[in-house]
Amino acid sequence: MSKSSHITSDSQQPVTTRKACTSDATNIAKLGVHVFTITFGHSVPSQELQAYLDKSYSIGTIAEDLEDPMKDIIVATDQSGKILGFAYLTRNTSEPCVADLADKVELQRIYVDPAAHGKGIGSLLVRSIEEIARKRGFRNIWLGVWEENYKAQKAYERWGYQRVGKHDFVLGTVVQTDHIMAKSL
Repeated sequence: MSKSSHITSDSQQPVTTRKACTSDATNIAKLGVHVFTITFGHSVPSQELQAYLDKSYSIGTIAEDLEDPMKDIIVATDQSGKILGFAYLTRNTSEPCVADLADKVELQRIYVDPAAHGKGIGSLLVRSIEEIARKRGFRNIWLGVWEENYKAQKAYERWGYQRVGKHDFVLGTVVQTDHIMAKSL
């Protein structure tokens, strides 16, 4: 991914996407913890939230993700290089409701710093991830989004994703429902 994918924010500073590198692990982990906590923290006991964050958003886990050949991870950065968001494209995953989709890939994560919401960064990340998916030969893309994350659902619908099913997302002892959404590329 080149730095050619970009937008100009309200302050007229360009935001670009690029392939994430190992040196981004700390900042991706911090942003992942921050966004996940804001989005889901109120819905689970604090000790279960912390256990999930320790497992899924540790610097070591993110570094492993960055080295995983089944994952493409991109970041959106401002002119100073600050990471404003990130997205994961993950191969070889499926859900029963998308099992029949040919040549599919998962948009596993798309996180934008809440301080940067409303500036088109999510749209930029989605366009960039979809471009990567097309270049890799995928014809369909799918994702899971928490049933109570209405803002994200509306964004995905705006970007052309449609609900095709649901699944359970287990966070410790809490079972939440994710809508599965898909889009033809």
